[in-house]
Amino acid sequence: MPKIVSVETALPPHRITQDKTTAFAESLFKQDFHDIGRLLKVFQNGEIETRYFVNDLEWFSRPHTFQEKNDLFIEYAVKLGARAIEQCLQHNMKAEYSDIDAIFTICTTGLATPSIEARIMNKLPFSPHVKRIPIWGLGCAGGASGLARAYEYCLAFPEANVLVLSVELCSLTFQHGDRSKSNLVGTSLFADGVACALVCGNQSKLLLNQVTPLPNIFATQSTLMKDSLDVMGWDIRNEGLYVVFSKDIPSIVMNWLSPNVERFLFENNIGMDNIHHFVAHPGGKKVVEAYQQALGFGKEMIEEPMNVLKQFGNMSSATILYVLKNFMNKSISEGEIGLGAALGPGFSSELLLMRWE
Repeated sequence: MPKIVSVETALPPHRITQDKTTAFAESLFKQDFHDIGRLLKVFQNGEIETRYFVNDLEWFSRPHTFQEKNDLFIEYAVKLGARAIEQCLQHNMKAEYSDIDAIFTICTTGLATPSIEARIMNKLPFSPHVKRIPIWGLGCAGGASGLARAYEYCLAFPEANVLVLSVELCSLTFQHGDRSKSNLVGTSLFADGVACALVCGNQSKLLLNQVTPLPNIFATQSTLMKDSLDVMGWDIRNEGLYVVFSKDIPSIVMNWLSPNVERFLFENNIGMDNIHHFVAHPGGKKVVEAYQQALGFGKEMIEEPMNVLKQFGNMSSATILYVLKNFMNKSISEGEIGLGAALGPGFSSELLLMRWE
């Protein structure tokens, strides 16, 4: 089965505490909400402590055009994406740029044609024959989906080595003039992050002499909930991307995710008690708690997703790769199984099963 060999991340330059973002939001929204003190509790109740942005908070205090924000997106996406790729390949000392056969680029927070990986390939010494597969619009589910598509590519080409590059600069979607509660909640939650994973087919030369257990992807499932287009996503207007973020997401997780996961596990002859690790995209504290309750997990199963949420916030598709990196830095015994899960626009879910071997 295809293996995840390494996962690395690249952090934007500005580390912002949640206290500072709370004060910023209060100054910006207080004239529009008479109960701003009550609404600001979402910043602290979410248990996010720090986040990373490509700009400091002062930059967000002024309106910016869609073009200005998107130009910055391309600039930082290329810079941080190249850094994440370099670190990901350096993690595996046998990996060279010439070994890479395909790049899946996952993004939902900016637009670029030529796509981001094409721009990075002009800076790093990849083969000009690398297959480029940019995927846009999967939101928070994109990181898990990227791993699933890389898995399928490596099943088709067992000698292949594939990069999954997730670039999400959520802060650049912030709408200065939007005084909606959705924008306020998004301001409390979303952050910038970039991550890259190397996935290798089981006949890849990069796996020769491998001694440490690595996560093998052995099953995936994509599911779309019909008539749920308004649960999450973007409204695209003249000024850019406006967040769509339903307050019903935690209850949807509670009622829809469990039978979805149970079906997936049943089809792969896996019981819930066989799951040792939960590699989940932490969409927010309430979403993670809904995961836990819906799947009957103990609190220890959500520890790593919550740790990433606390330190980095919700970085859309990149977040699950930050969680996966934490698991890969642990000493995990051979044969243990991890369940990967992420939810995104559509409304949709992406599930993966991984066995450390």
